[in-house]
Amino acid sequence: MTNEEKCDIISSASQALSAEPNKKEELMSAQQKIAILYCRLSDEDELEGESNSIQNQRSILTEYARKNGFRNTRVFIDDGYTGLNFDRPQFKEAMKLIESGEADTIIVKDLSRFGRDYLKVGEYLEIYFPENDIRFIAINDNVDSARGYDDFTPHRCLFNDFYAKDTSRKVRAVMKQKGMNNQHIGRPVYGYAADPDNKGQWIIDEETAPVVKRMYDMAVEGNGPSAIARILEKDRILTPRSYYKSKKGKPLPVNPYNWDTSTVVHILEQPEYTGCACNFKTFSKSYKLRKRYSNKPENMHFIQDMQEPIISQEQWNLVQKLRENKRRYTKLENRGLFSGLLYCADCGKKLTFEATANFKPDQYRYVCSGYRGGRGDCTIHYIRECVIKEIVTAKLREALSVVKSDIDGFREEWLKQNNALKSKADAGDRKKLAELNKRYDNLDAVIAKTYEDYALGTLTQERYFKLVDKFEDEQSILKSEIDLLEEKISKADETEDKVESFIELVEKYTDVPELTPSIVNEFIDKIIVHEADKSTGKRTQAIEIVFNFIGQIAFTPESSDYPIAS
Repeated sequence: MTNEEKCDIISSASQALSAEPNKKEELMSAQQKIAILYCRLSDEDELEGESNSIQNQRSILTEYARKNGFRNTRVFIDDGYTGLNFDRPQFKEAMKLIESGEADTIIVKDLSRFGRDYLKVGEYLEIYFPENDIRFIAINDNVDSARGYDDFTPHRCLFNDFYAKDTSRKVRAVMKQKGMNNQHIGRPVYGYAADPDNKGQWIIDEETAPVVKRMYDMAVEGNGPSAIARILEKDRILTPRSYYKSKKGKPLPVNPYNWDTSTVVHILEQPEYTGCACNFKTFSKSYKLRKRYSNKPENMHFIQDMQEPIISQEQWNLVQKLRENKRRYTKLENRGLFSGLLYCADCGKKLTFEATANFKPDQYRYVCSGYRGGRGDCTIHYIRECVIKEIVTAKLREALSVVKSDIDGFREEWLKQNNALKSKADAGDRKKLAELNKRYDNLDAVIAKTYEDYALGTLTQERYFKLVDKFEDEQSILKSEIDLLEEKISKADETEDKVESFIELVEKYTDVPELTPSIVNEFIDKIIVHEADKSTGKRTQAIEIVFNFIGQIAFTPESSDYPIAS
């Protein structure tokens, strides 16, 4: 469909032009300014049937131009664009003709084709067009600025605005219903495709799903989004936009492998790869605004087991944790194997990785970020990377050996010990949760009684609002504490799933010949480092390793004969 075309030149019946009709017509057309024939159709307008189709609009406009002597015309078409704003490509092109003084008339089928925003349409009709000597014609509404607008024109514009608002409300209601009834309301994310037999369901895209899996694997290996983007570009993997263009047979950009970091981040944050649906991720503040805002997690709607997962829930959770603990390179363009995982036992802050040109590899170390070269509020807590690597390797090998030698025995013993600790902790948590809920409910009754006193006149308005604000603030704090406790109790109930996940992870590895970023990230949640004890003449340092899924295991102090680094 062409967006811009000229109507046929209409021959004249005038005897004065009969001698040289072609030249006379060309002269008249050249002297006449352009009349813009503007057509617009949105997705919602298509539901109204053929009357608003682009073909019908263009037919009406060209016929009107022919009958009314508009010989120098151009047709501009915005197909698939809403009337709630004027951010439309062909409308902008038409406005350029007005600004350059080449056009003096704009003709539309009716006011709603021009726009549905009451204020903006009024601004064009009442201010912009008169200032630029533009004649505006809406054929079906019998509007022609050359005759002046009648009193009903503003009401037509307002009705068009009401129609857009009502349509938006109905569309939102339909989308809300679909989103709550086990259906995807958005297009498939990269890695999935729409099921040909059921457009509301997703199936694995065999071409792109392996790319998504590889990206998550690279993230677990310690690669950040920019590093992943460079690797994909080097391996000539089409970007999502280029891939979709290639599937539709459209021309590709100059560099179709130029992955953007934001694209990688977007893919690494999509929960749908675990097999769920995540509806209502964004919202708009008004039906007139195109900008979308990210929704809060509590306002989203998650539906589990909607499609075959590409990524396990455990791996997705791990990648999110790694994304929160970003690991930065040193000036030597290297970074610690345990960066982001080491925490100070005293102040709780992270240990930062230090590797300078003056250090040998076996002198690379981690130092408490609260130390700050002796100017902070904590001691150094330093530990060398080679030492902690040796300890973690030994303990991982030990863990793999113990679990594999007797999986059932390990499961039974761990559940027994964990349930004993959980029961003791649960009793306290559940008791505290009951107390918090009771206080929250009591405050509701107090607020109601306060309002009753205010209504009866025994409490001043000023005192009433002060008391209510105080009670509501307390309720807000209680609600946060209740939510945290409920989440803690809920997670504690997942004990059996956790130990099974750890067993599956152990079975994935036959041995740990050498630590890799993937192994470290998959097994270790965090490592707590205590200050070293040098009272015996040797440097002895205690660490606590917290494994993913099964939690903390305390080790006896590890001794090392390494000299103390300066």
